[in-house]
Amino acid sequence: MSIWSRISEALSALASGEPLTSVFDRLRTPPERTVAFAIAVIALGAKMAKADGQVTRDEVTAFREVFLIASDDEAGAAKVFNLARQDVAGFEEYARRIKTMFGDDAATLNDLLEGLFHIAVADGVYHPNEDVFLSEVATIFGLPEREFNTLRSRFVPDAKPDPYAVLGVTPDTPLPEIRKVWRAKVREMHPDRMVARGVPQEAIKLAEKRLTDVNDAWEQIQREAA
Repeated sequence: MSIWSRISEALSALASGEPLTSVFDRLRTPPERTVAFAIAVIALGAKMAKADGQVTRDEVTAFREVFLIASDDEAGAAKVFNLARQDVAGFEEYARRIKTMFGDDAATLNDLLEGLFHIAVADGVYHPNEDVFLSEVATIFGLPEREFNTLRSRFVPDAKPDPYAVLGVTPDTPLPEIRKVWRAKVREMHPDRMVARGVPQEAIKLAEKRLTDVNDAWEQIQREAA
């Protein structure tokens, strides 16, 4: 059974008139966490679409890139998206429910926020309202400001990414320590580790850009230190 079939089952379990946020209270353990992750990205992505006032074709394409949605599964994803857009609950309520669902699993919450960044910049414009939206979501998730800035430096096309920000270190950090951080981040991106913390197989593509960014940052720092 595909994850989208499982998502449809989760939605069909909602009572008549019950909000989408109720789903997050029920999907806290494996294997339901993979379903929860996908629904969380779709739901917050729908709320974020309101931040800049439109949903562009590029943003839809980016979402499909994150989740590799087959044509037969598009209806399931669209249903979640539309439910979230129509729900009167604000994105803050969604973020709080999602935070409760994943608890202190900062790695998964970071994965989720990364997917939202990927979608936000897909149209080539990072709207100020999207920045506020993602910053507030990160705060609700309890992610440190440094983690948010690391993601922002990798995705937002307003400046060349700072390699130290990408790795979450400072220029005065000793090179051996930076090497340890780089290796740890590479290990975190292993597909098996991502699946273990609830990221669906369909969303593992998230790690590809991250791995490229992390390796490029490490190589730049090494060149500057030589």
